[in-house]
Amino acid sequence: MTILALAAALFCSTATADRPSATKVSNWTLQAVDGEGMPAYDPPVRVEVEGIILNRPEYMLDTNTAWQMYIQGDQGDDGGTAVYMRKVNYMPGQTYSDSEWLNELDRISYDEISGYRFMPGDKVRVNGRTLFYGGKRNINEQHSIDPDNDFFIDLVKRGAGLPDPNVIMLNEVKDDNNEFIFDAGRATGCERYQSRLVRINNVSFVDPELWGPDATLEITDGNKTFPVKLGIGPGITVGSNNLPATFDVIGIFDQEGSTTGGYRLWVTNYDGNGRILADGCDMHGIFSPADFNRDCKVDLVDLSIFAAEWLSITNPLLLE
Repeated sequence: MTILALAAALFCSTATADRPSATKVSNWTLQAVDGEGMPAYDPPVRVEVEGIILNRPEYMLDTNTAWQMYIQGDQGDDGGTAVYMRKVNYMPGQTYSDSEWLNELDRISYDEISGYRFMPGDKVRVNGRTLFYGGKRNINEQHSIDPDNDFFIDLVKRGAGLPDPNVIMLNEVKDDNNEFIFDAGRATGCERYQSRLVRINNVSFVDPELWGPDATLEITDGNKTFPVKLGIGPGITVGSNNLPATFDVIGIFDQEGSTTGGYRLWVTNYDGNGRILADGCDMHGIFSPADFNRDCKVDLVDLSIFAAEWLSITNPLLLE
């Protein structure tokens, strides 16, 4: 695709991809649970949700075997949803070949109309089937490689911007016995923040020696503790922890493995800033002025975006 063609696709295409019929629902509604932490919403065969991408899938899981992206609702939708796919499924005959898997990764990583690669901060629309697992309802392929089970991701707005993280304290998600606070109504406690971007200030690691890719560490405010799951982004390596004794952390509030517990904060990368456990390019929302597509690098794609903006101002007829 030429620079002008890419620019035109990113800024001027009004086409929409043909998608299976789905029921529009908010992330908040999709994630409703009862008093036992089990699903309180009975979804149709397919749902359609919108939200802001919170993470790079390749920084969260090894994309040779699995892929996962979180989206957070906006405009009054206070929920969030994980979108998940794996190469090797549990049922016989439901494993992607290497080439099939790569094709699937391409299909869900790029907007079908523009060819644009999805990035944190983009607003997207997701159409797919769902399964309830580990206390939350995911959009996935229901462990099937049948094309009828494919989910689809479409760009709504490039660079819409990451949501401001909810600033919380540990006493909002842990009780006096240091147990997770579970409130099915989501007025308080962990369920309120599930699959959303949060920030916890003035904490320390219980054991910083556990730092490393894919590790889980506990943070503490001196009273209560909370698990932090580290991702596999390039800034998280053995020895890369340069945080002071007390720091702030920004990550995705996640739940795994229990309907009323198993909560954690997932930080997929660290930029080495020495103050906040977060990714300055993605999670911290700091980008180079020339990084138009917010992929943490300045390249020809950024040039094409700049060209499109310039042409739309100086001679919009060139892009019609």
